[in-house]
Amino acid sequence: MSEHRLGVFRQEFERNKKKILMTQDVCALCGRPVDKTLKYPHPMSATIDHIIPIDRGGHPSDIENLQLAHFACNRAKSNKLAESVGVVIETITNRDLPQSMDWTAYKSK
Repeated sequence: MSEHRLGVFRQEFERNKKKILMTQDVCALCGRPVDKTLKYPHPMSATIDHIIPIDRGGHPSDIENLQLAHFACNRAKSNKLAESVGVVIETITNRDLPQSMDWTAYKSK
């Protein structure tokens, strides 16, 4: 289990995860719909992405730092950031990363 889900932030993270899963339907990284019936480890399953990664100073459970994403999109983004002028930080989406395969053709076994 991820480190950010342990300790004092776990309950708040789980509460905010439920809110996001109930209110968001589109991957914040690729802009495509997320099928919430797909289960991990399916690459198009729903996951929660930290907009500013925890190891880059992002809060582990603040709802303002969390967004819905496909598992594959979240993995491709990893902990990358693109820094722009001043203190404004822009996340790198999977649109900025090379595609390793066409995930729409993926069929789980």
